[in-house]
Amino acid sequence: MGLFNFFSQEIAIDLGTANTIIIHNDKVVVDEPSIVAIERSTGKVIAVGKQAQQMHGKTHENIKTIRPLKDGVIADFNAAEHMIRGMIKMINPNRKIFSPSLVMVICIPSGITEVEKRAVRDSAEHAGAKEVYLIHEPMAAAIGIGIDVEEPMGNMIIDIGGGTSEIAVIALGGIVCDKSIRVAGDDFTSDIEDYMRRQHNIHIGERTAERIKIEVGAALTEIDNPPPDFAVHGRDMMTGIPKEIMVSYQEIAHCLDKSIAKIETAILNALEMTPPELSADIYRTGIYLAGGGSMLRGLDKRISARTKLPVYIAEDPLRAVARGTGIALKNRDKFKFLIR
Repeated sequence: MGLFNFFSQEIAIDLGTANTIIIHNDKVVVDEPSIVAIERSTGKVIAVGKQAQQMHGKTHENIKTIRPLKDGVIADFNAAEHMIRGMIKMINPNRKIFSPSLVMVICIPSGITEVEKRAVRDSAEHAGAKEVYLIHEPMAAAIGIGIDVEEPMGNMIIDIGGGTSEIAVIALGGIVCDKSIRVAGDDFTSDIEDYMRRQHNIHIGERTAERIKIEVGAALTEIDNPPPDFAVHGRDMMTGIPKEIMVSYQEIAHCLDKSIAKIETAILNALEMTPPELSADIYRTGIYLAGGGSMLRGLDKRISARTKLPVYIAEDPLRAVARGTGIALKNRDKFKFLIR
């Protein structure tokens, strides 16, 4: 078996709009931002992941940074292939002689089209995969949270990622009804950028907006343990001179309100589509939140107030989908009805 393992490698990939996580042998071996830096003149890849993220918004004209995934699907096929290949190299940086053949399980949004599925498959195959299996994100999140997806019991999973929010009701090993909307973490970031421009006349970049979201992002104007005000640095739009302003979590809660309301509407739509027997189950089991977006302060309370249902945040929500993908890979025979 040891020799076979040397020639073939099984990896689970959560190919996210914001972050890509790779699991190998039940361990997270790669957790990097989904971004590549490419030299314009030669098309050569300069950096992948964290290194490329540090260059984002700071490049000169010969370097461009690309986020290959948009709204949960591959927008730039070539860059996605380079990114997957670069991240797979991070698993075994010392293995130079030959590359083992790869078996991959990749998770995909539930609202994905056949063409978009094909793009994921092709990118993985070009990056060196011998076998590629796909699993839907809400199902992977449910497995990662520890829910028994095969039992005749309804469970509602909401996975708020970077590009999409996936809402699904799961029972008997399948998705009974789902709603996938392209409003998620990236929209929160761009809302913050717009708000800073409109309200404070200050121009900030995507990375700064992301920092604001992490430091003082909130879904409610009244929360327990509020974070201290955060100092934001950017360019004054009137004078062009760099300046600093302080923002509070209440301001950010106001600016994110519209995007969060869209997610709430999608949750209510999914609940309306749910068969009555499963609705009765969800009343008892509540709603489970996963994905980076679920870490927004007060979001669980806000969804709970709107739906009148208990809301639970998964343990380590950022990696719940990746964990579930890893479990599905390890138990391929048991979950073969889920991975195609």
